[in-house]
Amino acid sequence: MESGNAVNATDVREVIVIGGAAAGYTAALYAARANMDPLVIEGISWGGQLMITSDVENYPGYPEGVLGPEMMQEFRKQAERFGTEFLTDDVTKVDFSERPFRVWVGDDEYRAETVIVATGANARQLGLESERNLQGRGVSYCAVCDAAFFREKEVVVVGGGDSAMEEATFLAKFASKVTLVHRRDAFRASQIMTDRAQATDTIEFVLDSVVEEVLGDGLVTGVVVRNVKTDERTEIPAEGFFVAIGHDPTTELFKGQLDMDESGYLVTKGKTTETNVPGVFAAGDVQDHVYRQAVTAAGSGCMAALDAERWLAAERGRLADALAAPRT
Repeated sequence: MESGNAVNATDVREVIVIGGAAAGYTAALYAARANMDPLVIEGISWGGQLMITSDVENYPGYPEGVLGPEMMQEFRKQAERFGTEFLTDDVTKVDFSERPFRVWVGDDEYRAETVIVATGANARQLGLESERNLQGRGVSYCAVCDAAFFREKEVVVVGGGDSAMEEATFLAKFASKVTLVHRRDAFRASQIMTDRAQATDTIEFVLDSVVEEVLGDGLVTGVVVRNVKTDERTEIPAEGFFVAIGHDPTTELFKGQLDMDESGYLVTKGKTTETNVPGVFAAGDVQDHVYRQAVTAAGSGCMAALDAERWLAAERGRLADALAAPRT
């Protein structure tokens, strides 16, 4: 599906944005206002993690809160208002070895002088049908985003790494009780994070156990856990269920072309959004494994558009200087 004007695959764009969520749409907004004629190849599942988020209350400018999907639609509309074109499909291949850069959607090839990668990261899920059914209705993947909804309520966190300990400790500031469920009898988390969680009175630990079902009809009411050693099943009452088993950056497309860290996140230079390939920039959760917030993703989308605009201007200046230089 396309929106806006018809997308012409033979044009060489000033910028192509790969990915349609907070970072990608903000990058497109800034690029469009700079007359860079951006094309956003936003993906079939555009909107990112916010599409499975119900109420967003921590994004500036929404004092009454906003639904995640509604906010993404507004981001998209604002970028479109200034001339952004959209292609609602998935990129299948890229070639960043020479300029113009080439980006494919199936057999269709698109070319651009700069590319902004904003493909995001996906929170790992347990894969339970009950988990999917209750997403945004008590099932969450971000304590910083949603903890305030669970004041004086009981919640369950699943996971055993630093993320789980951090989520549990943060939730303990709001919830009356936090139960952390881990499938082993020892944690993968660093000792300092484990000690901090264990020193928090309102956090309890259920070890050697896995979550088999999220309970609730419309809203979460509890979880069923099974002890992996005894097979005993126990129901834990809870109004919130937080999955903290890690994130996977969407970077498979860029392997062998863009530098990544050991977890697969794109590496950017210093305080910029520049990747190891001049003219290719990365924004949002695809390069941020620390903050992972809509507001920080949007901020880095702005940075990427400004970086791309300035880089392109500098390149054109160098070319003009070279052409104007006297020949010897």
